[in-house]
Amino acid sequence: MTSTIPLPYRLFFLYIEPVSAIAGFIAALNPSFYLGELSLSSSAKPDVAGTTQTDMALYQLANLYLLFALNEHLVLSSTSSLKTWRSLLFCLLIADLGHLVTMAPLGLAAFWKAWEWNAMLWGSIGFVYLGASMRLSFLLGLGSGERSKSRSFFGRTNHSHEYLSSRLQSPRKA
Repeated sequence: MTSTIPLPYRLFFLYIEPVSAIAGFIAALNPSFYLGELSLSSSAKPDVAGTTQTDMALYQLANLYLLFALNEHLVLSSTSSLKTWRSLLFCLLIADLGHLVTMAPLGLAAFWKAWEWNAMLWGSIGFVYLGASMRLSFLLGLGSGERSKSRSFFGRTNHSHEYLSSRLQSPRKA
């Protein structure tokens, strides 16, 4: 089966990002480490004495990182269907935005002060920026040779630009 998916997207979505999610899975299995690293380098390290409930929540988070890695790799590697790729990557783009919202308690500066990020924040903010950018690029058809203007995210032909063109060219009737 020859793939219609450009190589940079296949490398990122089938291998690089799932491996990164596995790293998140492993990190979340150590709750005190994980919580301690969720701060800017200029901030004092918080006291992260874990409770049973906090540990359980982080083990559930670890499980979701594992689900994310397996889902992305196994679903996308099983098909070259652009519709399937677009559908899954659109859902993951929404999840990227949700993931970034969870970082808001660090303050707005956390989203742009990359020089203050530790490894955990590079994964939770910087790598999420990269993943969201790759997803958005894929959904817009960048690098695929397709005319992104004539396709919607899910591969159906979008004639809205033709309609608008015809409306602009035809004289108005009074």
